[in-house]
Amino acid sequence: MSKANTAEDITHLSTVDQYLTFSIGQEDYGVRILSVQEIRGWETVARVPNTPDYMKGVLNLRGTAVPVIDMRLRMGEKDPQYDATTVVIILRANMQGHERIAGIVVDTVSDVMNARSNEIRKTPDFGDRVNTEFIKGLVDVGGNMVMLFDVDNFMRHPDIYDDADLVNKEG
Repeated sequence: MSKANTAEDITHLSTVDQYLTFSIGQEDYGVRILSVQEIRGWETVARVPNTPDYMKGVLNLRGTAVPVIDMRLRMGEKDPQYDATTVVIILRANMQGHERIAGIVVDTVSDVMNARSNEIRKTPDFGDRVNTEFIKGLVDVGGNMVMLFDVDNFMRHPDIYDDADLVNKEG
């Protein structure tokens, strides 16, 4: 005899992930805590010539050159300030068996939140006017929408990850 699933049963079946929340301008974002390697205060990085303004340069992280992207500039914010609350979140992802590390500059880091898989809403389609390529979903936290940052999609972006580099490493 089968029993129909109640809302409570479904809640118990959903998985819970933890997200580090941060802000860019007036918007709140979350990134899976398992993708965060470390959080650092803003420090000047070595500029790389002929890169877009949002590519701040590279940071020496224990002997590894880590690209640093100012997500505030990348998402269209004009003239962001670099002060005591500016943070670099060092992210890592496994891309086809190779670890990839990059830093993102954000305004502030807030908190760690829990989100159940059944609470995550699909990112709406805004057409070509709004770039949602790095957003993998939305979560309502106390009436405030938190956008979930898609680390895998971010790391696949040509600014960060060159497929030719991967082919050369594998070849």
